[in-house]
Amino acid sequence: MELEIKTLDGGVAGTITLSEAIFGLEPRADIIQRVIRWQLAKRRAGTHKVKGRAEIARTGKKMYKQKGTGSARHGSMRANLFRGGGRSHGPVVRSHEHDLPKKVRVLGLKHALSAKAAAASIVVLADAVAASPKTQGVEAQLEKLGLANALIISGAEVDTNFGLAARNIPNVDVLPVQGINVYDILRRHTLVLTTAAVTAIEARFAEVAEPEVAGA
Repeated sequence: MELEIKTLDGGVAGTITLSEAIFGLEPRADIIQRVIRWQLAKRRAGTHKVKGRAEIARTGKKMYKQKGTGSARHGSMRANLFRGGGRSHGPVVRSHEHDLPKKVRVLGLKHALSAKAAAASIVVLADAVAASPKTQGVEAQLEKLGLANALIISGAEVDTNFGLAARNIPNVDVLPVQGINVYDILRRHTLVLTTAAVTAIEARFAEVAEPEVAGA
């Protein structure tokens, strides 16, 4: 797959050939969904909490005598059906993480990249460097390239000026190549890769064999 290399000024700086083993797969929604679910589960704080019956600060004295009142035979105001009582089976602090094989995670990233390539939603930039940390200048350059909703993947490090300028632009995210992930790729309309990012991604997967996944 061959794409033009564009500059931030809207010019063309040559062409680049993307690896078919990474960008040319037939996207599988089930694998992508598994990876996104795994990612979002890891992000959940899991700090939701309510008090159970044993945690309510209220007297345990029997409310009234067992028989002869015409009412139910209650023994404690901590019961869940009373106002201020403990909640039954409520949420507790816990981790929502679950395991996902590394081979599936690797394959999910490849399929996400291939999905963007299949939709012609990948743009390759020569570099993502700004002369000053002014949002107005970078925003104008992105508008010239037609990038209103994009994830920009830079090299090993994000240029300081470019990162500062782009963080104030709505619907535009900037990440170093180490931070590339399935969820952020798919939540933005266009994936923008610098030439350094393409080289790093292909090197990252160069020695990884294609995993076998049930249903392929």
